[in-house]
Amino acid sequence: MMNKIRRLLGYVWIALGLFAGYYLIVYHTIPKLKSGSVEDIIPGIIYLLILTPVITGGLCLFGYFAIKGEYDYFKDDLTN
Repeated sequence: MMNKIRRLLGYVWIALGLFAGYYLIVYHTIPKLKSGSVEDIIPGIIYLLILTPVITGGLCLFGYFAIKGEYDYFKDDLTN
């Protein structure tokens, strides 16, 4: 039962990763890049080139592994 829940939550992680990337670009990066001041352009570039791929890629990769069953629990894996 828990393995099925983990696999279903994989889709949630992927959706959350895509939403986080969209939110970061649309609501934080684009306004900072459009402002034109140097104090805003530097964080906008950091958001776009560093934070967005790390956050989106990490959450989507975690969801992908959950869907593939990498986090499944099997009784045979116990070493007692």
